[in-house]
Amino acid sequence: MKLPMPWDTVYLNHWFAFLKQLSDRYGKSPAFRVVAADGPTSVSAEVTLPDTPEDAETWLKVSYTPRKYIEAWQKVLQVFAADFANQYVSLIVGSGLNINDQGQIDPRERVRTRKEVIDQAIGLLGRRFVLQNSDLHAGPKQHPVNDFVMSYSGRVITGLEMRCTAELGTCSAALGAEGDPALALKKTIAKGMELNKEGKHVDYLEIYEGDVLADEMQSVLRYGASLFK
Repeated sequence: MKLPMPWDTVYLNHWFAFLKQLSDRYGKSPAFRVVAADGPTSVSAEVTLPDTPEDAETWLKVSYTPRKYIEAWQKVLQVFAADFANQYVSLIVGSGLNINDQGQIDPRERVRTRKEVIDQAIGLLGRRFVLQNSDLHAGPKQHPVNDFVMSYSGRVITGLEMRCTAELGTCSAALGAEGDPALALKKTIAKGMELNKEGKHVDYLEIYEGDVLADEMQSVLRYGASLFK
């Protein structure tokens, strides 16, 4: 589908107008605790952009640079910090593209861009900043960004969201225990609560409603709660 450029002023101004209405309506509600910062994204609040080799060619044609992308995020984070002064603001970690400011493919640029956006968020939000990833599972092919988020535990608020609902049989294998939803959820919780080098774990886990409500998961949920000291 068509996607506005992350730095497009018309797009961002429309987005900021929507955020102001959202803030005016819900910003003072005590039930509204966390808002996910987004805007220069593609399909959700997860910080992603189309990133196939073909997409890279398209980004080069439309003059993508990490500087434009980082500056767009700075504007967005400033708006979230101001409009949602009573909330924590989360960044669901992703990255920019492997394109540098000279318009060349550079494998180092993705990580550098990610860290610069996070540093901006910490500077603007301080103790209200939350760093999250949304692909937690105990199966093979671990997403390296989970460890990246966990490395920040103890420095900022951190959290992980399950990849999918263990109660759905199709997700048990993805979560690391095919055919046993309860074990899949337990193994995934244990993975998400591993300690980093400083002996700290994440501050929260996001578990899908289907797993929260299922009778067979209640003992697993109590196990998970017991891991939060």
